[in-house]
Amino acid sequence: MNWPADKVERRKVSDLIPYARNSRTRSEAQVAQIAASIREWGWTMPILIDECDNIIAGHGRIMAAEKLGIDEVPCMTAEGWSDAKRRAYVIADNKLALNADWEMDALKIEMQELDGLGFDLTLTGFDIGEMAAMFDEPDFAPGTEDDQGKLDELEPKMVKCPHCQIEWDLREHGQG
Repeated sequence: MNWPADKVERRKVSDLIPYARNSRTRSEAQVAQIAASIREWGWTMPILIDECDNIIAGHGRIMAAEKLGIDEVPCMTAEGWSDAKRRAYVIADNKLALNADWEMDALKIEMQELDGLGFDLTLTGFDIGEMAAMFDEPDFAPGTEDDQGKLDELEPKMVKCPHCQIEWDLREHGQG
């Protein structure tokens, strides 16, 4: 079987053409996350293009490459794909990854061990709120009878993420 991944070659970023109808959006923050990932691990996944240098998969990585000033990137060429096949893969490449779930106990153990090794957990893509929810055990101790009806007068229920040292007010996020 002939697969696009069988042959990887470098192409100039300026020669690659983003798909104008790409329905996947990216924030500046997400592009910055991808750029940080590339700085940490290098380029680990080639851009998928067609024979005319149109980008099929890897739009976010190209945006990160531009942000980092990278002139050439590894590419794979999907040869002989119909227009429909190419357009459908643009969608499938993004959606299929979103269909996965996390095994939270295993993830928590892995993240705790990485933290213990001094690794910057923000490079994993999880934000502060997600890490706080993953690591912190909420205090569900009942209030006193005097506390009833006085939610606005109570001290904020703060959680400090042990990994980022940022405090999180659970009341502001519907968790307290």
